[in-house]
Amino acid sequence: MKPILLEIGGLSFTSYGVSKVLAALLAWWMIAREFGRRGLETGPAFGLTVAGMVGGFVGAKLYYLAENAGALTLNDLGGTGFTWYGGLIGGAAAVIVVSRRARLPLLLVAGVTAAPLAFAYGVGRLGCLLAGDGTYGVASDLPWAMSFPDGTVPTLERVHPTPLYEAIGAFLVGALLLRLRGRVSDRALFGLYAVLMGLSRLLVEFVRRNEDVALGLTQPQLWSVLLVAVGVVVGLAGIARGSGTRRPAHAG
Repeated sequence: MKPILLEIGGLSFTSYGVSKVLAALLAWWMIAREFGRRGLETGPAFGLTVAGMVGGFVGAKLYYLAENAGALTLNDLGGTGFTWYGGLIGGAAAVIVVSRRARLPLLLVAGVTAAPLAFAYGVGRLGCLLAGDGTYGVASDLPWAMSFPDGTVPTLERVHPTPLYEAIGAFLVGALLLRLRGRVSDRALFGLYAVLMGLSRLLVEFVRRNEDVALGLTQPQLWSVLLVAVGVVVGLAGIARGSGTRRPAHAG
């Protein structure tokens, strides 16, 4: 693995940091492209992307600090220590605020951002894989198992490369959502995103190293179950009402 991608004049560019920048740029481009495809102004794409990124990082860090309040070190206050569900909450809250201020329908934003969110998450997880940040799984003797001797959290033991599993899952979800774009309502599209991403993390967590907290499930799995439930409710509501944001007739 390669936690440091390159160094220029004493300045280090980490795999983790670069992956997050690339994920944000990809999301921005995809959101702007979808707005344009629907015959809408592309300007709001930047604000939505920045809101999601900043809100996500803040939420992920705050949740991690609260979760580990009794055993924090100075290192935890730096560029490590984030939780995906905290990021999900913070990012969603920030995007809702920006959408309201820009007077964008939330259903439209949900439908437009579904596929970009999945692809951006996949890129981010590849950064975690390259960084060897400790989010890998339990020991494994499978042919594709990996060790992370040079990782940020090193291990010589061959383990499940769970960030890679999550990245592959996210890219597959994103590809499916792109194929369904325009065929189902925005409500149903976002509901499917929530269900599939929740199921992906729920399944991957069975080979992760997190401890069970309730009902034989880890904390990320409990959040995944909630995300799946939200997706089912949102999706079923879309089917029942036949609702969603219609694209302009001239949009391709």
